[in-house]
Parts: sequence; C-alpha cells; structure tokens
Amino acid sequence: MKWRTLSGKFIEQPIYEAVETVIEREISNGVHLKVCIGTDSQVKGAHTDFATVIVFLREGNGGFMYIQQEQVYKEYSIKERMLLEVAKSIEVAYSLCELFNKYNVDMEVHADINTNPQFKSNDALREATGYLMGMGFAFKTKPLAFASSSCADKIVN
Repeated sequence: MKWRTLSGKFIEQPIYEAVETVIEREISNGVHLKVCIGTDSQVKGAHTDFATVIVFLREGNGGFMYIQQEQVYKEYSIKERMLLEVAKSIEVAYSLCELFNKYNVDMEVHADINTNPQFKSNDALREATGYLMGMGFAFKTKPLAFASSSCADKIVN
C-alpha cells in the first residue's frame, strides 16, 4: 500500500526512508519533532475504509502527515475493528521505532477508543491498552488521541 501526503502526492520511496528524510530535514532546520501514529475506520456498506496516519508535529510550528488508506471487504464486530485499528498503528510504529530512537524523536500511538463505557468502542479498551503497553509504546486514547480521532477520521469520512 502506498503512502501519500494530505495534498494527495504519493510518496515514492519506502516509508522508512521517507520518514528518515523528514526527520533529518526537520532536525537540520532546528525543529523539535514529535510523531503520533493513529488509525481510524469507517464502515461503508459492504466494505470498511481504514486510514492510518503518521502525524509529524513541529514544536511550536504546526505539522503535517503521511496517509495510508485501505478498503477491506469483510464484516467486523466493533471490538474487532477497534483492535484492528490499533494493530495497524502498532505495525507502522514498530516498523519505524528504530528511527525514532536513533534520532531521539518522541512517538505516541493514538487509539480511537473511548474511555467512557457508554460508547461501543470501549469494549476494546482493555485489550488495546494491554497490547500497546506490552509493545512498550507511549499511547493516548480518546479524547486525547487526535491522530486517530481527528486526522485519520477526516480521511475515512
């Protein structure tokens, strides 16, 4: 699956290389970066749209993101879908964490799961947080998980 920018430009190089290029460029410009990775999904009839984002935050100076989209023709329970969102985010975070460590870039995984038990997504909270903690990633859930609940959400809706 291809990664792209918000403007729609496809990233031609492998994502690892593209992220390393971004980190090196921003550091050389004196920018302190933080990266947030999140996934959101939306059921649309017979398929589910997934969007995973890598959000680059420039401390005190905005940010930008890379986007990966996927359409899956399978039915999921809400819990399955929430855990799949987390798994997609973890897969990306895991593939890039060596870079973040090398360049001392803070990274968080954002899970689009509500901590309020009144919401259906809360059914996956315990398993998702256990998965994230087990992987050793810093993470946020709703309402603080903007990479998934705002950035990725804009792509699938």
